Amino acid sequence: MELELALKGGGFLLAEITPDQVVTPEELNEDHLQLKKMTRSFVENEIAPKIEALEEQEDGLMRSFMAQAGELGLLGLEVPEEFGGMSMDKCSAVVVGEEVPRGASFAVAFAAHTGIGTLPIVYFGSPEQKAKYLPGLASGETIAAYCLTEPGSGSDALGAKATAVLNAEGTHYILNGTKQFITNAGFADIFLVYAKVDGKLTNFIVERTMHGVSFGPEEKKMGIKGSSTRQVILEDVPVPVENVVGELGRGHVVAFNILNVGRFKLAAAAIGSAQLALEITLKYAEERKQFGVPLSSFGAIQTKFAEIATRTYLAESVVYRTAGLMEEACKDLDVTGDCRKEAGKALEEHAVECSLNKVIASEVLDLAVDEGVQVHGGYGFIAEYPIERMYRDSRINRLFEGTNEINRLLVPGTLLKRAISGELPLLAAAKNVSKDLMSASLGSEGEGLDALLDMTQKAKKLCLMASGIAAQNLGMELKDNQYVLLGLAEMVLQVYAMESGVLRALKVQGMDVTDDHKLFVEKAATLGAYSAMNIIEQHAKEVIGAAEQGDSLSTVLAGIRKLVRRPNVDMIGLRQEIAKLVVEKGKYPIR
Repeated sequence: MELELALKGGGFLLAEITPDQVVTPEELNEDHLQLKKMTRSFVENEIAPKIEALEEQEDGLMRSFMAQAGELGLLGLEVPEEFGGMSMDKCSAVVVGEEVPRGASFAVAFAAHTGIGTLPIVYFGSPEQKAKYLPGLASGETIAAYCLTEPGSGSDALGAKATAVLNAEGTHYILNGTKQFITNAGFADIFLVYAKVDGKLTNFIVERTMHGVSFGPEEKKMGIKGSSTRQVILEDVPVPVENVVGELGRGHVVAFNILNVGRFKLAAAAIGSAQLALEITLKYAEERKQFGVPLSSFGAIQTKFAEIATRTYLAESVVYRTAGLMEEACKDLDVTGDCRKEAGKALEEHAVECSLNKVIASEVLDLAVDEGVQVHGGYGFIAEYPIERMYRDSRINRLFEGTNEINRLLVPGTLLKRAISGELPLLAAAKNVSKDLMSASLGSEGEGLDALLDMTQKAKKLCLMASGIAAQNLGMELKDNQYVLLGLAEMVLQVYAMESGVLRALKVQGMDVTDDHKLFVEKAATLGAYSAMNIIEQHAKEVIGAAEQGDSLSTVLAGIRKLVRRPNVDMIGLRQEIAKLVVEKGKYPIR
């Protein structure tokens, strides 16, 4: 039962997860490491020297880089071998995703093509569509774009106004509408377009050469300037009926589940970017001297490095753990044939975890580039320094693939739906927490990392207790109370991050890695867990305070004090030890 819960989306809140049940980057095999090395070599040697030209959108340059990536097999990692791809696992997608941000805006075009542009056909396309389009998408001969957002509908995807009407002959759908902020629109060959058929969202493959397809001018953006972003305008576009992706009227299944994958992939790129930002900032801080000594020697600067490295560690732990979960969920899919029904279920399973990945990683990246600019001082504001571009580029990640606010709200919303439907016994677990509060076993168990594991279980109980009280006392009002929902979402986020970091650290202690590696993961897991517990405690009090009152509130707050009881640690000392390792290595210390 525990193993079954551990593999279910959201099940981590209920199960006692063991280290052997999570995937970590330390377990990457030789194929993964060679793929990572090849990707970095390609990006650093071919793309990085031409970033300035790329940012100015030099004609044909992005397309040529995409073609080179196709030749190396990087565009077809998740495309079946039968259609010219590599049929590789989710960890392969992560290791490549971590490296492509070294090519600046190339990472955006790459992600849009390989993720939300190609995967709708891989998972929801017909065998005929796969045979027709996937070989070109894998080789780079064909470039894809994803068209969901409209001028009047961003987060409200189901509010799309684009329409598709079947012609009298029954051979084509006639599409009309405008899609907004479409990545790769300037040079893509096919577009995965969402339009409503009789009011129901449906996904279509639209080719650039089809009559009635036109484009707005390039958007002038704050960042990711090298990527193409345009409107896609559809005026009486005749699309063959065989170009419907998935089931007619069920485009939301394709859209939302592909966005789950997109969020997961965005997180991989964000942790790669965070590592790069830390590396760039460390180099500057070592070379820049103030008062006769390097910036990197000051405690105020080292504190920043410790925080960035710790939160990057947690985000990285989350992403690889989720890669393992998604790989397990998708292992039985036959993506060479018609697997659309099975794919919908498999990709929906870990919707909660994918949203958590996206929020955690994008906000870690924003921390890394923001503090990077701060460490650079005035030079961080000058375009000559790469941290300036990274600062601007990072901001889009909290908007891409659903805003972070929408992703946060999806977490408790999805969990509550699964609780009500009986998929997850969350409500029963919440009721049982009050019984546990009477138990003397709530004291800390074990020492070191084992004590941290015990602390994660307490954090889960606290999360369940707050959720149960909110659901019981607020009733149907809860689904519209975004103040409370955001507090619950933050608690779940912190639980997933802290547990991922602790489980990884426990697993690493038995691995053949350097002593410095073991030391860093232990210290980062500890600092991360204690920081997370502080945040969880704060939000638990706020959520419960909004749902309880009087004597009942006093009783609950007394219970919270039992759950959050934990040994004291020297948080400042932990930061100093982590910072020392980071400064000595001159980069994120374990990659």
